[in-house]
Amino acid sequence: QLQLVESGGGLVQPGGSLRLSCAASGFTLDSSAIGWFRQAPGKGREAVSCISSRGHIIRYVDSVKGRFTISRDNAKNTVYLQMNSLKPEDTAVYYCAAVSIIQAMCIPRSSTWGQGTQVTVSS
Repeated sequence: QLQLVESGGGLVQPGGSLRLSCAASGFTLDSSAIGWFRQAPGKGREAVSCISSRGHIIRYVDSVKGRFTISRDNAKNTVYLQMNSLKPEDTAVYYCAAVSIIQAMCIPRSSTWGQGTQVTVSS
């Protein structure tokens, strides 16, 4: 089973930026496509973005296109989510997970989730 740890969340004002990191341990991350998901209070988990094992295929949910950028540095065993122009509706706990990229969808390969990292956008 893959071990992924999210970090980089925090409190930011609307229009601000954060960079989230998803670090792998105990395995080589370059073998897996990775996705970012988020869950706001009272809502279901939503796929935000995903990236293929070598970065050639990238998907974004429409609500973050032009604002968020997913990338990976396989030498550092890390996937990033750069979030710019943040809005209050981006507030959620953000998770990363191994995924399958099917057409325009990022499908998690595991039913188990870690603690995630909290992103709060508020003035």
